[in-house]
Amino acid sequence: MCGRFALTAPASAIAEIFQVDVLPEVLPRYNVAPSQQIAALVRDAEGMRRMTTFRWGLIPSWAKDPKIAYKMINARSETASSKPSFRAAFKRRRCLILADGFYEWTRRSKTDKVPHLIQLSDGRPFAMAGLWERWISPEGEEVTTAAILTTGPNDLMEPIHHRMPVILPTEHEAVWLDPETPKEALQELLVSYPAEGMKERIVTQRVNNARHEGAGVQEPPEEEQT
Repeated sequence: MCGRFALTAPASAIAEIFQVDVLPEVLPRYNVAPSQQIAALVRDAEGMRRMTTFRWGLIPSWAKDPKIAYKMINARSETASSKPSFRAAFKRRRCLILADGFYEWTRRSKTDKVPHLIQLSDGRPFAMAGLWERWISPEGEEVTTAAILTTGPNDLMEPIHHRMPVILPTEHEAVWLDPETPKEALQELLVSYPAEGMKERIVTQRVNNARHEGAGVQEPPEEEQT
C-alpha cells in the first residue's frame, strides 16, 4: 500500500516537469497523510492539464458515511476497474497524484517499525496513478477525494512491502488522463516502476507520526546522525 508520501520539490521544478501552474499552498510537504489535501493533475474540458487538490481517501458518490474514506486511500490496480467503490472513477475520473518520495515500513518487532523513504534514482518528482470522486454531504457540501492505485512490488520494494504505488513514466501520463484510452490500454499501464530507476534509504522514526512535518522527517535514523 501507500500510506504516506512527500512532495518537496520547488514549485518551479514541478511547473516545468509537469507543464502546469502550481498551487503554492500544497508545497512543500514532507509527510502527507490520509485525510489531508494532496496535489493532483487532471485533464480539463479543453484537454489541458490542470493542478488541483483532493482530500486523500476516496469517498464513492453513493457512500452514506464519509468515514469510508479511511479504507479507500489506495485502490488495487488489479481490481479497481470492476470494484464498485472505484469502477466509476476508473472509467471517468482519473488523475495524477504528485510526489517525490513515499514511505513504507518494515517490522523488526510488533512495536518497532523501520521507515524507508523510496524515490526515483535522480530524486525528481513523479506522478502516481490516481482516481478521484465527488461526494455530496447531507448538508449539500461537495467534497472531492482521491485514491492512489497500487500494484505488486519491484525488486527494490519486495523486501520492504508486498505493494507499491503505480508510478507512471512520463510517456504514460497523458495516456492515463485521456478519457478516450480503452480500459485494456489503461490496465497495461498499471505495473511496478523499474527497480533500477529507484532508490531507498532508512529515515528517522519521526516520520511515523503524521503530526511531524518538515525536512527533519527525512533525516537518517537518530543512531546514525553525528
